[in-house]
Formats: sequence, C-alpha cells, structure tokens
Amino acid sequence: MVHQHASVRPSIPSAHNSVLTLVLLALATQPTAAFIAPTPLCTPSSARIATSSARIIAGRHVSIHAAASAARGVARLRVATSMSASSVKDGEKNKGGKVEQMMQEVDEDDKKIPLPSPIKINGATPPKDWLDPKAAKELLDSRGTLPVQFQDISKAAFYIRGSVRKTACEPSPGLSELTGATIFVKEEYKQFTGSFKERGARNALMQLEEAQKSKGVIAASAGNHALALSYHGGLLNISVTVVMPTNAPLVKVNKCRKLGANVVLHGAHIGEAKDHALSSEQYEGLQYINGYDDPAIIAGAGTCGLEIVEQVPDLDVVVIPVGGAGLIAGMALAIKTLRPNCMIIGVEPEYCASYTRALAAGKPVAVTVMPTLGDGLAVPCVGPHSFEVARKYVDKVVTVSEKYLALAVLRCLEHEKAVVEGGGAAGLAALLPGGPLDIPELKGKRIAIPLCGGNIDITMLGRVIERGLAADRRLIRFAATVTDRPGGLAALVTIISK
Repeated sequence: MVHQHASVRPSIPSAHNSVLTLVLLALATQPTAAFIAPTPLCTPSSARIATSSARIIAGRHVSIHAAASAARGVARLRVATSMSASSVKDGEKNKGGKVEQMMQEVDEDDKKIPLPSPIKINGATPPKDWLDPKAAKELLDSRGTLPVQFQDISKAAFYIRGSVRKTACEPSPGLSELTGATIFVKEEYKQFTGSFKERGARNALMQLEEAQKSKGVIAASAGNHALALSYHGGLLNISVTVVMPTNAPLVKVNKCRKLGANVVLHGAHIGEAKDHALSSEQYEGLQYINGYDDPAIIAGAGTCGLEIVEQVPDLDVVVIPVGGAGLIAGMALAIKTLRPNCMIIGVEPEYCASYTRALAAGKPVAVTVMPTLGDGLAVPCVGPHSFEVARKYVDKVVTVSEKYLALAVLRCLEHEKAVVEGGGAAGLAALLPGGPLDIPELKGKRIAIPLCGGNIDITMLGRVIERGLAADRRLIRFAATVTDRPGGLAALVTIISK
C-alpha cells in the first residue's frame, strides 16, 4: 500500500491557471537529506581534552613531565570529518558510504596549551591503571598482552548468572529471506532495562571491594549504561550516581531516578559529564565506571558472545554494532576463543566512524560526530582498552548510512515485531539489500546479529518509521498547484491514479 501525503494550494483566481503543476518531492530518493540537517555536536577541542587529561594525570601525583607529554600528544591531533551527501541517494549501492578522515599536524608552540599545576583532583576515582604507569604495567603482566582475557569473561558469566537474562537467539525466516543468509537474532533488547549494558554493569558492581560498595559508584551516561547501573545498583544495595548531559532524553532521566539513582544533569555531552564526575569534590570516594572501556564492562559484554556460541551451532559470522567498542571487544574475544574460524564484523554509523578512524591511526583518536539515528553508538573516541582487544579479534568493520539504519528499525518491526533503537539494529542495517555487507561472500552463511538495545523514544520511533517508509519508496510527499476552477482537484486525483 502506498501512502500519499499531498499539500494542495489553490492558485490566484485572476491567473486562471488551467494547467496543473505537479512537483514531486520523493523523499525516498534522498531520505537523509530530507529528514536530517546535520550539525556537528558540541565536542571539546583538542586543547581542552589535552588540558583536562594533563590535569587528571598531574592531580594523581604523576610527573608533570608526563602531563606535558600527554598534552603535547593530544595537541598534535586535529581531526576533521567530511561526509558525502550523495552516498545515500536512492538506487545507489551503498557500501557504507565514504567517510574521509584527515589528520593535520599542529605545532604545539602555536597552540600554547597551558599546563595545569599539579594539584590533587578530589573527584571520583578512575581505575588505578588509568593513572599509575606502574599499575598499568602490573595489570598487563598479570593478564598477558591484553587488558581483558577469556577467563575474565568466564568469571563474568558466573557473576551475572541468575541476575541478567540469558536472551534467546532464534532464527528469523523473514530476515533470512530478505538478506539471502540464515539470520539468527540475539534478543538483547529484552533485558529488563532494554539493552545488553546490564551484563557489564552487573559484573563491574559484583567485583567491587566491600568498602567501595559502601561508598558507591558514579558514571557518565546519556542512557543505557546509566539505566543498567541504576537497576543493578538498587538490587545490590550500592549507591549509584549518574551524570547525564543536559540534553539526555527525559524518559531515561526519569527512569534512572525511578530506579533509585542519584541523577545529576551537567554538560552538553558525555565528555563534559565525565569531566564533572572526575573533578567535582562532592564525588570524592566514588568509583568511576566507564560504560564501554572498563575491563569488567568489556568482560560482561563478552558473556553475550558465550551465549551465542552455545545457542547457534556451526556459526559462520557475527555482525556487531560498534560505539565505544566495548561490546565488540568482549564478544569477539569470547567467540574467537571458542570458534576461531567464525568471522567477526563490526558496524558503525558513517556519521561517527570512530573505530574506523582508530584503525587507520593505530590508536584511539577523536572524530567529529554528526547527529545520527544510531545515537547509542555516537562515541567520538573508542576506549583504549576496548580498542586493544577488538583490533586483535575483529576481522572487518564497515559503516552504514542513516537510510539503512532507518530501514533496519522498520524491518525489525515488520519481521520480528520488535522495537529496536537505531544503534541496536546497526548489524542488520549492514546486511540489508544495498548495504555494505550485501556481498556474495555472506550469502547462505549462518549469521548471528545481536539486537542490542530497544530504548528508543516514542516520538523518535515515529520519525524513524517515516524515514524507513520513505527510503523504501512506500511514503512519498509532494506539493501540487491546483486550479481553483471546478474539477481541478478531480484532475489531480486522476493524475495520481495513473
């Protein structure tokens, strides 16, 4: 069924216009341009990031020379992202679009970044290995070459057993027919708080020392991580403070408060919220838990991979959304350990290709973030721990356009009767006809896709469905100039009917 929305405007009577002028604005031809006018997010400058990093390092009694080195290292980096608007034109084979990242050397003398004095920071306590080089070396020596090992995932599976749902991973006939592969859907959106984040949150809270449990924890998050910590903190009687950006969805803010968390609204984005948590005196003594880079978080996410290996015999490929890279790092480690021949493919929005950029640079670097339907994946810089694990085990990473993210949400509704957020459906988006993974090598393969989040705002869901219908050429808007003489509207309807 084709839905038609017409805007009918009568002509001026004196003009006696007898000719129907029909202007078709087929939004399906350029869904992204029609629905989104992207503007860069307000992200901190490289100078600000460097100063903040140097202040934290200096504040924890590390040599000021190390702080200076950190500041200079970040000052050298300026990242600009250019997006090709033509990559989402209808009919074009979108292989993830083209995301061009440019690196430019910046003379630190020109930037003149002021180094902070080595005063103590009285905010939340970051993980010890973030601050102390000796502790970081001891951690690597004890675990091997990576910050997370398979035994950490096994331990996490024990810690979360009975408290986090073991979600189903069932074959989807509809999606299999659509993609030309045998698709298995991992239903992580059915967790109590609506996402896979519960796995890492529960694991991290369970591993706290008793003294720290009595003090509490803190995290910066705009959604799923905050909800997961709030819920499991309440179950374990651990005080949880979440610092959320001022633009965080109101429904998620209210839900965190309902779950018993102390919610603090601060900053325009996650970076500012995190800085506030780590620098404000009122949070001294609280343990900061990074939602995508804490080793316990990565290990918890890996339990999803353990379940998929158990639930899907003869697995060929797993396609995983990528944001801060915590999920793909944990799942790739678990799956590759048990099924070395299984291919792991990451998918991230082309409007925030931070993992792709990190691979090109050989280390995590910041990218410019544009508004995207996959807002849960919009992390401007992947976590260093997550990156080290992921780049060893992930075989390939692709980017998807907004068009395919919208279509993926629509296909989940139609074929799975599931409400999934844009970021959670990124894996499916890449496999859809015309997507970057619509390739002969994957046809007929047994492919698992974690639908990893379902916390989408209702008003946003309506807009996403419209975008999907437009991209699917099932929703077309047009404007028409119709004569005011009798029969004008009938003539318009006749033209449409043909």
